[in-house]
Amino acid sequence: MKVRLITLGCPKNLVDSEFLAGGLAKNGVQFIEEAEDADAIIINTCGFIESAKEESIETILQAAELKKTGRCQQLLVTGCLTQRYGDELRKEIPEIDGLYGNRDLNKILKEMARQLLLRTGLLGERHILTPKHYAYLKISEGCEHPCTFCAIPQIRGAFTGKKIETLVQETEHLASHGVKELVLIAQDSTQYGLDVYGEKKLPQLLTALNQVDGIEWIRLMYAYPYHLTEAMIDAVASLDKVCNYIDMPVQHCSDSVLKRMARRVTAQFQQDLINNMRERIPGLTLRTSLIVGFPGETEEDFHQLYDYVSEGYFDRLGIFTYSHEEGTPAARFEDDVPEEVKRERQDLLYQAQADVAEQKNSAFRNKELRILIDEYDAYGNNYLGRTEADAPEIDNSVIVHDKCEIGNFYKVRIKETSSFEMIGELTARDNTKENASPIGIRLPIAQES
Repeated sequence: MKVRLITLGCPKNLVDSEFLAGGLAKNGVQFIEEAEDADAIIINTCGFIESAKEESIETILQAAELKKTGRCQQLLVTGCLTQRYGDELRKEIPEIDGLYGNRDLNKILKEMARQLLLRTGLLGERHILTPKHYAYLKISEGCEHPCTFCAIPQIRGAFTGKKIETLVQETEHLASHGVKELVLIAQDSTQYGLDVYGEKKLPQLLTALNQVDGIEWIRLMYAYPYHLTEAMIDAVASLDKVCNYIDMPVQHCSDSVLKRMARRVTAQFQQDLINNMRERIPGLTLRTSLIVGFPGETEEDFHQLYDYVSEGYFDRLGIFTYSHEEGTPAARFEDDVPEEVKRERQDLLYQAQADVAEQKNSAFRNKELRILIDEYDAYGNNYLGRTEADAPEIDNSVIVHDKCEIGNFYKVRIKETSSFEMIGELTARDNTKENASPIGIRLPIAQES
């Protein structure tokens, strides 16, 4: 059987697809890239924000059309969109043969196996869909935070985590297959351990993962400010394989907006936390996500946010425009910021961050950095790598014109820099962290705030 597996949305969806792909591979399924030639199409959808829902629906409709014109006999849909809108999808798109949510992966895999008339179930090893040198480790599922804008608790359910020994075993398996960089993901990684152990255990988890042979970088994503503790900061600072990098979505920097978002922190709390992290973690790279145009966001609110960005508090940044999400508390608020104002504010923040990034990156000219090579760019006839300061797919790249091997570490001397790219000259293949320059640079103006 030929199957086209399409994954939309975040890395957490990707991990679910990897377990699904492992079960399919165990049954002798052949994965193909062209949906037109597939016997079955499986779509793992995203339903988090409006644009993601639109992309998921368009992808399903395209696949449904192939049931009429191609060889596709089975169209199976899973993921966040089906968890949230399963009844509507079943009614509006009758070409769908199987609809599955995302709450119980084992049950979903068993039902899919029956639908596809496979010999055995789909429970099996992960089939890594990322380049083989890095992988995502989903340490928990679900969320119980009260953020008014977010539908994730409705979609993913209550917070549940895995035991440390289970995650260590999964990491050892990944390392045995060549994974060198481990990217920890969750809805909130800082809550890890509360359900299983009755207390936060992220430092202990990081310590255990730090001992796995073969893993060289461990990257922490989705840290929630409210739960980020001194012990977690110290673990990032002290463990040699844990990157001096934290992804901590703050969403906004105005007290009035943070209150309406029900984030349970103030702007001052966030500022003090960031300053503490900068002091305790040498060369910290801080990534965050922001929302502009939240209901009630005034010009003053936005300028507070703009000041934080322009002062260089953040090294990496994702910016989203607010949209109502059905069933969330914020959906009851008046969406009173015009769309054109939202986009204008988003553009202003991106430009401010570009200026910050250009200044920070310029500090690395003629410095030697350690990078991991991700891919060969045939169009530019060069290789693309990342520093410790850059997560896969979402952060900056280092361009290297010298011949490299994908998945290996190298030291490069930085020759040119821009806002979101650097050009490096190969100095040596490298498998140690020694002599690498610290990555995170904080602008002087931010220190004065």
